[in-house]
Amino acid sequence: MASSYAPFSAVFSGFAATKPNPSPNSSIFLVPSLRTLNPREKVSLKSSSNHGFHFNSRNLSVYARAASEKTVHDFTVKDIDGKDVSLDKFKGKPLLIVNVASRCGLTSSNYSELSQLYEKYKNQGFEILAFPCNQFGGQEPESNPDIKRFVCTRFKAEFPIFDKVDVNGPSTAPIYQFLKSKSGGFLGDFIKWNFEKFLVDKKGNVVERYPPTTSPFQIEKDIQKLLAA
Repeated sequence: MASSYAPFSAVFSGFAATKPNPSPNSSIFLVPSLRTLNPREKVSLKSSSNHGFHFNSRNLSVYARAASEKTVHDFTVKDIDGKDVSLDKFKGKPLLIVNVASRCGLTSSNYSELSQLYEKYKNQGFEILAFPCNQFGGQEPESNPDIKRFVCTRFKAEFPIFDKVDVNGPSTAPIYQFLKSKSGGFLGDFIKWNFEKFLVDKKGNVVERYPPTTSPFQIEKDIQKLLAA
């Protein structure tokens, strides 16, 4: 008679799986094949008799909570020179994350004000993370070295500039997928234009999102509150 069990070499991480009287030489668990399950049968994760398996529901809640507690500090990105940067290096610091462009009507005012805010608050732990993006009117077409030269020469920017990324669409950078997922509201799941801004607290949580037309100086009071927290 054909077995109603299908081999399964690894059970979900965090679950405890046991088979009654297992063979001492066996390293493979058996789980019921989905094709043989009775569709009317109710399976409870809390049951200790689900075909010989016990699922630890406590671990389920632990992993679910861990996923929901993900922060900006869990991401690694590339800087403007192509080097990996783990954002956990910014733990304990408020962050302003901005998608930037060199040929936008907002470029001059935003870079100027961002540089002034950084100069004013960097010694208190404030950081600005700038991500070039060419998705809005093709206004950031330059190479990374040219972007770096433009920002550092024209605006004397000292804050970190990162690799050019997509902030919308199928190739959206993971950090921007996260930022948008944590700050929906009327702005929705799409970055609207260059110089949209995300304010992040010292623990890596997104606390505010600002449209492109919000100038950096308008955010200064919010930055002060995070520095004082």
